[in-house]
Amino acid sequence: MVSTDLEVCAKVAKESRSEYTTPLARAGGPQSDTGPYAIPKKKEEPPAPPPVEKPKKIEGMPDYSIRVDVPLVNVDVLVTTKDGQFISTLKKDNFKVLEDGVPQTISNFNVSEAPITAVLLVEFASTNYYFMVDALNASYSFANSLKKNDWVAVISYDMRPHILADFTQDKRTVYGALNQLRIPGFAETNLFDALYDTLDRLDQIEGRKYVILVTTGVDTFSKLNLDQIMKKIRATKDVTIFPVSVGFAVREYCETHRCGYTHGIGIPVSNIDYLQADNEMNTFARLTGGRAYFPRFQGELPRQPAESARSERKRCEISDRRARRIYGEAHGRVKTSTQPFTF
Repeated sequence: MVSTDLEVCAKVAKESRSEYTTPLARAGGPQSDTGPYAIPKKKEEPPAPPPVEKPKKIEGMPDYSIRVDVPLVNVDVLVTTKDGQFISTLKKDNFKVLEDGVPQTISNFNVSEAPITAVLLVEFASTNYYFMVDALNASYSFANSLKKNDWVAVISYDMRPHILADFTQDKRTVYGALNQLRIPGFAETNLFDALYDTLDRLDQIEGRKYVILVTTGVDTFSKLNLDQIMKKIRATKDVTIFPVSVGFAVREYCETHRCGYTHGIGIPVSNIDYLQADNEMNTFARLTGGRAYFPRFQGELPRQPAESARSERKRCEISDRRARRIYGEAHGRVKTSTQPFTF
C-alpha cells in the first residue's frame, strides 16, 4: 500500500513538471542555465577564382602598354592661330586621324568645353585708386565665368606675392579671396618676382595650366630682370598666360594733364613705361600661346576676362569607332593632323 502511494505521488509530480515547462524547452532549446552550446554549421565557401593569366609579352611593346576593347575612341584637339585664338570654324574634313600610320574614319566631330586649371594673379598695390578698381572688376568678372569643374587659385602681389586661395572648385572661396583685397599695402609692383614664383609653383602640376594676369604690367622693384623672367616662361611647359591690362583710362588722361605720380607716391612712371609694359605683356602671351587684352573702356573689363576663360575651354572632340582591339602606349600611338585650310 505504501509503495502504491509513492508511485502515485511520483506520477503527479512528473505531470506537474511537464505542465510548467517553458515553451523554449518544449521547442528543443536549453532547459537550464548550463549545458552545451548549439553551434551552427558553417556554409560552404565558393571555390577561389582561378589566377588571372598575365598577357604574353610582345616584342617591342613596353611594359606599361595597355590592351582594351573600345567601341569609340575620343581625341581632344586644340587648334589656335599664331596669336593663341581658338579656331571655331574647323570641320571634320580639316582633320585626319592615324593609328600606326593607318588612316581611321572619323565618326563624330564637335566643339566642346573642357574644365580648366588656372591661377588668377592680380596686381593690388597702393598705386592708384582707379588701377585697383579696374583690377577688382576684371577679377570678379573672371570669377563669374568659372564652371563647377574648374580649378582656380587666387594670388595677389605688391612687393611680394600673397596666396589668397589655393586651388579650389568652390566659387565662394574665390570670391572670399577677392573680398580680402580692400586695403592695399606697399606701392611697389614686383611683377617679375610674382610671375616667376607662380610659374615655379605651376611647374609641379601636371596638365595644361593658365595664368590670368590682371596688371598694369609695370615692374618697379623686382629682384629679377626681364631676361630672367622670359627665360623662365620659355622653360615652363604647358602654361598659357592671358594678361589683362588695367588703368588705360587713367593713363590716357594723365598723358595730357600731367598728373604726376600715377603709379604711387615716389614712383615716377611715365607713359613710355606703360607702353613698355604693354609690349612685355604681349610678349608673355605670344611666348605661351595666349592673348593679351587691353580694354580701353569700363564696359570692356567684364567681357574680356570672361572671353579668355571661354577660349581656354574650347576643344575639338574627334571620335572614330573601332570594332577590334587596339594597343596604346603611355603617350598613345593615335595621332591627329590638320588638313590645309584658310581663315
